[in-house]
Amino acid sequence: MDLSDILAISGKPGLYKKISTTNTVVVVESLMDKKRFPVFAHEKISSLEEISIFSEDEDLPLKEILKKIHVTLDGEKAIDHKSDPGELKAFFEKAVPEYDKERVYISDIKKVINWYNLLHDQKMLDFSEEEEEKKKEKDEDKDEKTEK
Repeated sequence: MDLSDILAISGKPGLYKKISTTNTVVVVESLMDKKRFPVFAHEKISSLEEISIFSEDEDLPLKEILKKIHVTLDGEKAIDHKSDPGELKAFFEKAVPEYDKERVYISDIKKVINWYNLLHDQKMLDFSEEEEEKKKEKDEDKDEKTEK
């Protein structure tokens, strides 16, 4: 799953797919309603690939968080991001037990769950390529060990 072309824009709800880029403008398409519009250089744009969540040891990339939620739910949709804060925290702790409870706020949890559900609805949660890469790495490690 490549999250580098999926963007979050500060002050705008939802997620957006990058369509094209110029020096001053990024053209995006909303994942919710498929409308395209320009986003200018002065607006704060974050690629989901760059976002991470505080944990007790080191920051966890958003891709890992989404995968943990996906595994916890067996590929099903998550609870509504507008649910009770206690329910959201309990769900997030079940999916990502190592997250930093003091530095990750309920607003962050809501955003991650909302993003997960948006990506789920668009059928963009495909983790199969990562599993293939891990398998390939294991096979390469076995080959190196047999050569020695």
